Amino acid sequence: MDDLNAVATLLAKPEPSAEAIARSRGRLQDRMRRSRARRRLPVLGMAVAAAVAAAVIVAGVFQPAAAPVSGRDVLLMAAASAEHVSQGTGTYWHIKRTFQGPDGPHVQESWTTRDGRHWSRNEPSATPGSVVEDPAPFRLMGAEIGFEELEGLPADPEKLKEHIAGLPRQDSAMFPADRQGELVSPLIELITELPTPARVRSAAFEALAATPGVRNVGPVEDGQELVIPLSGKVEVKMVVDPEAARVTRATILLTAEGGAAISNSYISVTTGWTDEFPR
Repeated sequence: MDDLNAVATLLAKPEPSAEAIARSRGRLQDRMRRSRARRRLPVLGMAVAAAVAAAVIVAGVFQPAAAPVSGRDVLLMAAASAEHVSQGTGTYWHIKRTFQGPDGPHVQESWTTRDGRHWSRNEPSATPGSVVEDPAPFRLMGAEIGFEELEGLPADPEKLKEHIAGLPRQDSAMFPADRQGELVSPLIELITELPTPARVRSAAFEALAATPGVRNVGPVEDGQELVIPLSGKVEVKMVVDPEAARVTRATILLTAEGGAAISNSYISVTTGWTDEFPR
């Protein structure tokens, strides 16, 4: 198993014996030497290398397994996994949101082709249950962004943030913290709903890990629950599965205008490519 993909699995291991510690240390050092010689960690660099080391420490190689995992390390582990997790292939990029409505669970879906055709179900003002074709392009901070633009985004976390900051944008579609340079909501959008390439998703996770104040509340049913401060008392909560490099739930709602709104409850999001035509 590749070292980077193994990080999340290490967290579940019990504290080993002294003999196991010695064996593990030797294997880890050998793997790190071979990994550096083979790849030199070209994209994720020292930050993810630090996350790998932290995960090994948490797993009990150097100290007890009860040591907490920081929110930063969870995001860096997701960054390490993101490069190796396929989002599949297909004709349509499918987004499915599930959240609690006034009358129970509510589901919204959309399908988008590479040439920009878009269908949706249960969007606001649409007939419930019907699938309609509508001109609703992907947006980031209020500006339209297509597949080519997404595929051309930098795979380095700092360059990615610089690029996003320079995009055309609508300040009304951004939180104050985003306008001040943190860019939390567009980074979350890149890892939750947009068809972002693997290396760019990895960079977005790593850039998000640098957000001041991000913390890990602890393990929940489908990942680790993180809290990310935005501005003042406003916070985003989201559940991250670091091994699958997925945000499974979040309290941030991405709007059709490319902005974001905070929800009082979790919104579950699943994405991926499909060949199934929307009906």
